[in-house]
Amino acid sequence: MRGFLPTALLAFVTYIIFTGSATPYDLTTGAIVALFTGALMGRFLVKSDAKALNPVRWIWGAMYFVWYMVMAETKAHLDVMVRIITGNVNPGIVRVPISVKTDYAKTLVANSITNTPGTVVVDVDENYFYVNWINVVSDDPEKAREEISADFEKFAKRMFE
Repeated sequence: MRGFLPTALLAFVTYIIFTGSATPYDLTTGAIVALFTGALMGRFLVKSDAKALNPVRWIWGAMYFVWYMVMAETKAHLDVMVRIITGNVNPGIVRVPISVKTDYAKTLVANSITNTPGTVVVDVDENYFYVNWINVVSDDPEKAREEISADFEKFAKRMFE
C-alpha cells in the first residue's frame, strides 16, 4: 500500500503537535486518525515510499519548520507592522521565476510565500509565480525572486528534489 506509512507518520506527528498533548488518550486517538489518514490518502499523496521515508528529507523538513517559524515569519511580521504604522507601502504584483521543478516543491514554496505576511501568490504558471507584494522593491523578476522566494526554494529543493 504505497504511501501508507509516510502519510500515517506525518498525520500522527501533526496531530500530536497540534493537540499539544501526549496523554494516552491523545496518543491513541492520534494513532487511529493517522491509520485512517494513511489508508485513505497515502496512495494519492506519496509517489515513492523510499523518497518519503528518507530521514535526510525529514531532517531538512524539521530544519525548515524551525527556520520558517523563527526567522521568516518574525522578519515578515515585523516588516508588515512597521509598514502599517508608517504607511510606507508600495504594493504591486510581481513575476517571480520558479527554480524548483516538482509539484511538491512548488506547493511548499507557494504556500510559504502566501503564509508569510506581506506576500500572496495570486497565480502560477509553469515557470513563474505571480505574487502580490506589499512593498515592491524591484520589477526585475530575478531581484524579486531573491527577495521573496530564494530561501524557501533552497529548503524545498533539499526536501523534494
